[in-house]
Amino acid sequence: MSVTVKICGLTDAPGFDAAVAAGADMVGFVFYPPSPRAITADAAAALSARHAGGPLRVGLFVDADDDTIAATLAAVPLDLLQLHGAEPPDRVAAIRRRFGVPVMKAVGVATRAEVARAIADYGAVADRMLFDAKPPPAGTPGALPGGNAAVFDWSVMHGMSVPVPWLLAGGLTPDNVARAIATVSAPGVDVSSGVERARGVKDPALIRAFVAAAKAASREGSA
Repeated sequence: MSVTVKICGLTDAPGFDAAVAAGADMVGFVFYPPSPRAITADAAAALSARHAGGPLRVGLFVDADDDTIAATLAAVPLDLLQLHGAEPPDRVAAIRRRFGVPVMKAVGVATRAEVARAIADYGAVADRMLFDAKPPPAGTPGALPGGNAAVFDWSVMHGMSVPVPWLLAGGLTPDNVARAIATVSAPGVDVSSGVERARGVKDPALIRAFVAAAKAASREGSA
């Protein structure tokens, strides 16, 4: 089975077009104003309209209220809501129930115990999960809930039973994504900073290289 590849934090036409052309399975728009990758709903809608069909459109939110999510969905159709904040399980379930859109819960982990706890908390309420490196401590300059180019010990995922489809994130690049996939048999990978030429600025060549490396690793793993 081919690995699912998500390119997150797209903000301009060259990056979006490159992700689509390269065969990414998901493209992510960040609706979190503090992020250097933040985009407005109208701008995301304009990018999305460049290609009919293609990758799933994913909207990333951080502890957003219902009004924010509703206004975003009214402007740009999204296939998946990625919750990348401190949303507890009941909030995840409530968002999924209210908006009728599949939800992916992102969690920052560093140990097997944290992975197991996240699975226990969210495996029954989310449609997908994303395992990322833990963010820097609160108050760290420039720190974000995700997209910090931080790598965690992928081996903590080895052998873990996740009841929903999941993605691996955190410091992935075209150079290390194949090793990451092989280490934990990851069914999906997510990248943002690893395909940028500057913070918040995607590089089409790196996007193409990342997708190619991930898909090649997937084919080799199933051979």
